[in-house]
Amino acid sequence: MAAGVSTKHGLLSMKTSLFHSLHGKISPNSVCIQRAAEIQSVRASANATADSQHNEKYCLDLVRSRDYEGFLSSLLLPEEARRSSLALRAFNVELAQVKDSVSQKTIGLMRMQFWKTAIEEIYRDDPPNQPVSTELWRAVRTHNLTKRWLLRIVTEREKDLEDRAYRNLQELETYSENTQSSLIYLLLECLGVKNVHADHAASHIGKAHGITTCLRATPHNSSRRKVYLPMDICMLHGASQEDFIRGSREQNIRDVVYDIASQAHVHLQHARSFSQNVPAAATPAFLHTVVLEDYLQRVRRADFDVFHKSLRNRNPLVPVQLYFRSWKNTY
Repeated sequence: MAAGVSTKHGLLSMKTSLFHSLHGKISPNSVCIQRAAEIQSVRASANATADSQHNEKYCLDLVRSRDYEGFLSSLLLPEEARRSSLALRAFNVELAQVKDSVSQKTIGLMRMQFWKTAIEEIYRDDPPNQPVSTELWRAVRTHNLTKRWLLRIVTEREKDLEDRAYRNLQELETYSENTQSSLIYLLLECLGVKNVHADHAASHIGKAHGITTCLRATPHNSSRRKVYLPMDICMLHGASQEDFIRGSREQNIRDVVYDIASQAHVHLQHARSFSQNVPAAATPAFLHTVVLEDYLQRVRRADFDVFHKSLRNRNPLVPVQLYFRSWKNTY
């Protein structure tokens, strides 16, 4: 009995001693500091999450408002590539709208220099505090994107600030390769695809995209007294810039449109000639062919009258066509 009491007193003494020892080491101040640090860490994490969501939403909204068909195509990509695709398309939109949003070339050059510097900083893991830059940095880190393609897009957009018509169709194709094709190469990297046949298809699809975009923008540009269609084809058919500015629908204007649209169609056909050797994983990057094909078919039905009222609005069936093509996993 005495031994039991002694043991209990011993345990009580040890607990008391341990309590005083701990009480002496952990002061109220240190507890408060630790608690404050924990709260600050939680707040920082919450703020980072909120910033990330804001940046993602900014890119999504920008692409949806300025590149709706690209927005739809991005939504149909695998989840792991979707956010990065929107970041790349937002980057492309930012560059594309410089030409129309500045009144002086010098200001446009400054904007382009910002993006050149931003890309260098992104690859140093120090992106500018700007939504598109931050999302682009995240895409670069996630998919190890090639810096050369990003810089090539900026450099080509910078050259395009000259605000003149393309001298010939080859010049328009070069511009399209360096901008639209480069964007598709980056989308392929987001999908984890490295394949020479996919790259060849991407090159032709990008050229078809650039040529088709030049045609689609003709009514808008003409209303601003701007004509960018290749001069060699215009001269071949005796069509002047003033004809386009007036919105002429004469046969020679239709012949110019026919020649340009035919070249876009040729590039689409070339791209599809690689389809048997292109990996299935690459196909989502080529969904935009649906949009290009739709416009080329509509302009053909309008007898190549680029000013026809049927071409003014989007085809409401394009989202369905995109989904169907995505489901079939073809381009």
